[in-house]
Amino acid sequence: MSQLFDPKAFLKTVTSEPGVYRMYDSQQTVIYVGKAKNLKNRLSSYFRSQLDNEKTRVLVKNIASIDVTVTHTETEALILEHNYIKKYMPRYNVLLRDDKSYPYIKISDHKHPRISVHRGSKKGKGQFFGPYPSGGAVRESLHLMQKLFPVRQCEDSYYKNRSRPCLQYQLKRCLGPCTNMVSDDEYRQQVELATLFLQGKSQAVIGQMVEKMQQASDQLLFEQAARYRDQIQALRKVSEQQSVTGVGEELDAIGFAYQNGLACIHVLFIRQGQVLGSRSYFPKVPNASSADEVLGAFVSQFYFSGANGRIVPKQILISHAFEGQQALSSALSEYARFKVSLTDKVRSDRAGFLRLACTNAQSALTTKLSHKSTMQQRFYLLQEALDFEQPIKRMECFDISHTMGEKTVASCVVFDRDGPQKSQYRLFNISGITGGDDYAAMKQALTRRYKERQEEDKIPDIIFIDGGLGQLAQAEAVLEQLSDNFSVKMPILIGIAKGVTRKPGLETLIMGQSHEELEMSGDSPALHLIQHIRDESHRFAVAGHRYRRDKARKQSSLESIAGVGPKRRQALLTYLGGLQEVKNASVDDLARVPGISHELAQKIYDTLHH
Repeated sequence: MSQLFDPKAFLKTVTSEPGVYRMYDSQQTVIYVGKAKNLKNRLSSYFRSQLDNEKTRVLVKNIASIDVTVTHTETEALILEHNYIKKYMPRYNVLLRDDKSYPYIKISDHKHPRISVHRGSKKGKGQFFGPYPSGGAVRESLHLMQKLFPVRQCEDSYYKNRSRPCLQYQLKRCLGPCTNMVSDDEYRQQVELATLFLQGKSQAVIGQMVEKMQQASDQLLFEQAARYRDQIQALRKVSEQQSVTGVGEELDAIGFAYQNGLACIHVLFIRQGQVLGSRSYFPKVPNASSADEVLGAFVSQFYFSGANGRIVPKQILISHAFEGQQALSSALSEYARFKVSLTDKVRSDRAGFLRLACTNAQSALTTKLSHKSTMQQRFYLLQEALDFEQPIKRMECFDISHTMGEKTVASCVVFDRDGPQKSQYRLFNISGITGGDDYAAMKQALTRRYKERQEEDKIPDIIFIDGGLGQLAQAEAVLEQLSDNFSVKMPILIGIAKGVTRKPGLETLIMGQSHEELEMSGDSPALHLIQHIRDESHRFAVAGHRYRRDKARKQSSLESIAGVGPKRRQALLTYLGGLQEVKNASVDDLARVPGISHELAQKIYDTLHH
């Protein structure tokens, strides 16, 4: 914080009204924009003696001055905050980098209406359907419409200058109104059916077509009836393939994923009960931002950008609740001039939409994190942070997982400059140690991993140990014993000790041998790479442990008895009627089972009643 800025003197002058504040650094650059229901209370919270959030601490250190703008309502503050963020792009705000307009499907208001893609303001005459998340989604829909409804999609200039039908007429994808190949009434009926279809009323369209087919048949207009029959069949096929139909809802489902300094927000657009498409967004996220802060900022910026053709639906489904959710819902309702529901409590179809959005968000984030260009950049920055003279080509990370010492599993994951190499991951089932002894488990895993002589291209440049100084010391001892197996080079060891709060960005990195702590900024891409390999190692270890634990718990108790193989187990279960009956049986009952001697029956009885 600048020595010229006196927060106590500043706070004495701040009003308690709602409004927006802008924070500046010493270069008079806006570094943060925020809004508040009570400006005095909100700004006072930045200058407490103890600040839990690391991002807030860094922000406060850079404040040289603050401006406030008072508004009449909290809604005005939200809108003004969004405009300021868009104008200044402050470094400590979550930024939605999206300024494109969204496409619509338009049915024009002509004698013979045209179906086409439309961008920009909806001032022209006609009906608009959308918005769609991308031009590709619109083109796909138009291609489908052309197969279902033979309504023209050609430019007006092309339509006006035709003297004979075009190829689309020959392919039965247009009725040829340009050359009077169809009556105005029949063409109008097809436009009406296309309109109903775009409104999500597929069943109503099919019902009307069935009636028209019957009428044409009664009037002996068999060609016309056959055309309706083909349309009905095509529509029914589309309806069966459509994953979401007929509920008539207009909503957006917002999925959220946040990992290793990157956030992905996936928006699923549902209009007239049909999924029009979806899109993933990767907002700029300042260091140590919480998931609640990122999601709240995204929703606010996303829907207050109405100038780009984005509309506010009546329902917005969100992956999780966040602070200020109710206030934002009220503000959006006032902004849109109808009630907007912003909720994370959903069931049935809505829950399905939300799960799909969250799945897509996680998938897109995983792809982004593993993208080659992103991975190459992070490897390079890690190389710089560790003062490596040669490029880092390969890294491995170890982690231990168990439940109260039960079924301990160690994982080893491998990263190279292209990202995770899952085919080279390894799991080690740990045995012969005291349950819960992570040091012994780490020693066993490392010994088994590197007990053979290592090929040059398989020797990692860095071995990460998910643990503190004790785990790192074990790893150092093992590698020293196996040093002959690393003939070309010895890997660098780095321990990753979780902070007290176990939050990402607060880890302690401990260098091998010197045991010095390595300092890295919380928003460093190099640290994000370390977090990525650590998280992947943890995920793989937990998955392996759960599989081993669940398999043991599901295993029949008969399998552990020597002399009782698959055939005898099957005979016991079949003859006595199940495992519970086997457990309740006496020695004599067990001995009556074909293939079970009296001696073996006694062994089975003793084992099951031990």
